[in-house]
Amino acid sequence: MASTADLSGASIQPGGRVRAQHFEADMHIQISGQQIDIGDALRVHVADKLKAGVGKYFDHSLDATVTFARDGEGYSCTASVHVFSGLTLFAEARAGDIYASFDQTAERMEKRLRRHKGRIKAHKGRAPAEDTAAQYTVIDAEADLPDDHAEPPGESAVIAEAPSSVATLRVGDAVMRLDISGAPVLMFRNAGHGGLNVVYRRPDGHIGWIDPAFDPKRP
Repeated sequence: MASTADLSGASIQPGGRVRAQHFEADMHIQISGQQIDIGDALRVHVADKLKAGVGKYFDHSLDATVTFARDGEGYSCTASVHVFSGLTLFAEARAGDIYASFDQTAERMEKRLRRHKGRIKAHKGRAPAEDTAAQYTVIDAEADLPDDHAEPPGESAVIAEAPSSVATLRVGDAVMRLDISGAPVLMFRNAGHGGLNVVYRRPDGHIGWIDPAFDPKRP
């Protein structure tokens, strides 16, 4: 049976709500456990540590989700924090102890925030550029696709579809979004020249950047 609680702080409130001590940001945290019950002590631990480690970097309200699940003989924890439009902080970890799985997740989040805090602050104050509408499709890797790549995959090959968007970003901001989100790849429109670019996480841990519009003679 899944266990769910909405956490905003450290004292237990009716209906499973928790109130933590106030830091810089007001944080609303939704906690759920897949096939496990989440006790009040863990809820308070999550609220206090997430607010202390992540909330201190922001001065506006934040929405966060933390999910625990069994992972073999241990536990997994995934957490996401919606920072502002277009930017979501994500991390996950696994450990033999449920508290350790969250602590490692929170530490990874804070490490990314420390690395990008200056750019996040500048990005937040910048007027957003217009996004390009796009379609996100998940294709069955085992499906037979047509030889003509101009043809879209058949319905049987499509697992899921969802509307998406391509943001217009500076390259540094795109790298920051990729790292903050934990995603393996990010397509964006280069704010410098308007062309489509891709940044991706390499197997060696570094970030790759593909710019089809690159011109070595361009200043």
